[in-house]
Amino acid sequence: MLLTYRLKTYGLEKQAKMIKTDDFSSVFNFRKRISTPYLAMHFQPNLHQRPRLGLVVGKKTAKLAVDRNYMRRVLREFFRLKQHEICHVDLIIRVQKKFTKSDFIQIKQEFDMLISKLNQRVLNLHVGSSGYTNSAIKSPLIVSSESQN
Repeated sequence: MLLTYRLKTYGLEKQAKMIKTDDFSSVFNFRKRISTPYLAMHFQPNLHQRPRLGLVVGKKTAKLAVDRNYMRRVLREFFRLKQHEICHVDLIIRVQKKFTKSDFIQIKQEFDMLISKLNQRVLNLHVGSSGYTNSAIKSPLIVSSESQN
């Protein structure tokens, strides 16, 4: 008998991607944004049990498709590695300024800073507006600590 083991993949699942125009429109209409020189992050709390990512890299930012695809690939990888630390939000990352391989470290730092600001704002947004937190948007760390009580 031949046993086959299926290795766990750490790819970005289809449910973690925002593709539909309506999803993008609702996030942009929510009007919450955090920005840095290279990146602008638009967000909206969602009821899914995971964060979802949408990317916008315009032709005005980078004329060549090779450059736009590189920027998407880098941002998707950052999100994939950090998705377990992000609150349950619909997240659109818009590139404001072209970056290349030489800017990689600065982009990584900006992305990490934006994620930490995002988590603070989403939690403050919900705690401040309703007096309690909704479990659908809590960060995974908070959900696990409260479920033990």
